[in-house]
Amino acid sequence: MRIPAHLAMVAVFIGVWGHASSEFFAVLSGVQGPETSVWRYMIGAVGLLIWVLATPGSRDLAGPLRKTPVHFVALSLAGVSGAYLAFHWALDFATVVQVATIVTTIPIFVGIANLVINGIPISTVKIITGAMATIGVVVLLTDGYLADLTGETRTLFGVLLALTCAALAAVYSVLVKPYMAEHGALTVTTTSLIVGAVGLWVAVGLGWGVWVNPATLFEREPVAVWSLIILGIWNTTITQVLWLGGLAAAPDITRASYLFFLKPVIAAGLALLILSQPITGLQLLAILLVTGSVAVELLWPRLTGTA
Repeated sequence: MRIPAHLAMVAVFIGVWGHASSEFFAVLSGVQGPETSVWRYMIGAVGLLIWVLATPGSRDLAGPLRKTPVHFVALSLAGVSGAYLAFHWALDFATVVQVATIVTTIPIFVGIANLVINGIPISTVKIITGAMATIGVVVLLTDGYLADLTGETRTLFGVLLALTCAALAAVYSVLVKPYMAEHGALTVTTTSLIVGAVGLWVAVGLGWGVWVNPATLFEREPVAVWSLIILGIWNTTITQVLWLGGLAAAPDITRASYLFFLKPVIAAGLALLILSQPITGLQLLAILLVTGSVAVELLWPRLTGTA
């Protein structure tokens, strides 16, 4: 499966929708953060494996490992195991709002990683729109109270874990792009998630003494079972293929990644539509700031006649 370049932005946008609800289902499951990360990627990897086996032309799972096995395994362990262990562990210390705020800075890290790794400069417009979108995200998720991002040492540790997740996920997105160009998004994502799931299973087993047994999934409360399944299939299997595959297919990975800034906007919209939670004037201003910044960045080539 290779996502066409002209559909890259659409794929990334749908992937953002998947990311927008991941914190919700992780917390709803009631499972400890590190263990949640194992369940999520164990279920997600199985979902991807079924998908790839049913897709002709995408079944060569060993392909990404042939040329540089050590590099690909290390990349998967850092970008999948490390990033999402940090993400789910962070939710044990910080609030959903705090974790979501920090993780939404992924586009900034993508731009930096693309500069350092590929030498692609960060244009002035990207710096300005990125800064404005970041400010809007913080205002939206904290309703204007920046003090909500600070607190006791326990909370700050959670924020640092979320920052680690954002940085690792961004570097992974940039480094995995050549593999996807050669082998396809579905094949590479599946192989990477299988490696990452094994890495998470071992890390959580050794670090927390929790050796997750897949046979015990349906022994939990129904809300936990369905939360973990949705987290694995929707937030991982489908979301990862579309998000990573879309970024890999996009001519400008930094510009495409800016769609991630829409994550909290989508979350606010879902809260309004599903939970009937009103949007305050300050939140509306933040939404306009975020969407405006993303729109300017995405439309900049057409507005200026440049790439």
